[in-house]
Amino acid sequence: MSTAPSTRLAIVVKGWPRLSETFIAQELVALEEAGLDFEIWSLRYPTDTKRHPLHDRLTAQVRYLPEYLHEDPERLKTARTQAQKLPGYKAAYKIWRADLRRDPSHNRIRRFGQACVLASELPSSVQGLYAHFLHTPASVTRYAAIMRGLPWSFSAHAKDIWTTPDWELREKLSPAHKGAQFGATCTGFGAQHLQDLSSGTPVDLIYHGLDLKRFPSPPKRNIRHQGDPFQILSVGRLVEKKGFDRLLHALARLPDNLDWHWTHIGGGTLKTPMQALAAELGLTKRITWRGACDQPEVIETMRQSNVFVLPSRIAADGDRDGLPNVLMEAASQKLPILSTNVSAIPEFITSGTHGVLSDDTPEALSKAIIDMAHNPEQTREMAAAAFDRLQNSFDMTPGITKLHQRLNNLLAQPPQII
Repeated sequence: MSTAPSTRLAIVVKGWPRLSETFIAQELVALEEAGLDFEIWSLRYPTDTKRHPLHDRLTAQVRYLPEYLHEDPERLKTARTQAQKLPGYKAAYKIWRADLRRDPSHNRIRRFGQACVLASELPSSVQGLYAHFLHTPASVTRYAAIMRGLPWSFSAHAKDIWTTPDWELREKLSPAHKGAQFGATCTGFGAQHLQDLSSGTPVDLIYHGLDLKRFPSPPKRNIRHQGDPFQILSVGRLVEKKGFDRLLHALARLPDNLDWHWTHIGGGTLKTPMQALAAELGLTKRITWRGACDQPEVIETMRQSNVFVLPSRIAADGDRDGLPNVLMEAASQKLPILSTNVSAIPEFITSGTHGVLSDDTPEALSKAIIDMAHNPEQTREMAAAAFDRLQNSFDMTPGITKLHQRLNNLLAQPPQII
């Protein structure tokens, strides 16, 4: 077991670094700059070929747990032997077995194996754990924390809230089941849901906000010249909850007298079927698929666009967005926003004031795009209002201050008696 003398907090994440999780990188850099000492434990190795500049600003050590247990049997065997000697191993094993009966999956088995590695390899100086996402990372964190007799906490976001079964959320939010000491989440919508399920664990609403010092001042947006295509931009993974299939159908409905071009930034599992759908609809020549981009590339493209469209919806499995950071990034550049009335998006965008929130049907999206293209002065006024709202209510600093205090309080707690 490592004996690094200074590290007080272990932060568990799904993967590091990840282009799609800028909000986590922003938070961790801010916490580090505020003086919090931590190291990162990642459940997965990175798959993105690019990095955000934020990732390079972080100096914390990053460690990787075995992503698949069969790939590192010796490490797992050593960890299991050491974990069995820890004071809370039996309690953790009992809780895991109860979880496994309700969720008899390979993923649940992998979580316990990763937890054994985490618990056995944590520096002895660690006094608490903090997980980003309430599903898999929080499970690994919870089992390891119980083994070591340490307090733990979490930050919840979107999919982890809405696709994790209620029995599991209730137990992670229950001190009687060795749940978290506190939780944070980035939307009022999600916070209320978790608070309703909690039986003792406080859940704070902490908006991610933006560190506006990292962004250039918004460009001066002139009226589009006749003959210039109406530049539509979307940033988001090609997955069901982002609604890009419906946006493609909406684009196919745009009239011939509107010259437009759509740029999409992001990866995702539905890339091939989305591109096939675009070809079927005869849209290929009007679309640029940029793939995954780093944040400077995203911001530069926002500065050159006329409208930002994110047609979020609730997926068949219940997954949905929280408050996507890309909406705030678009607002930082005074880029007019078209989105949907889903989840926490209305917590930032009041339709008609800060942007337009449409139904997610192709008909409604198409009409909204046409209206915004033909009313540039009105859309600029809404974009300016969104920029003001961002500055006044969604700056990153208050949330980081609150989270920093919560984590310091967590680290001040004595070890738990198992």
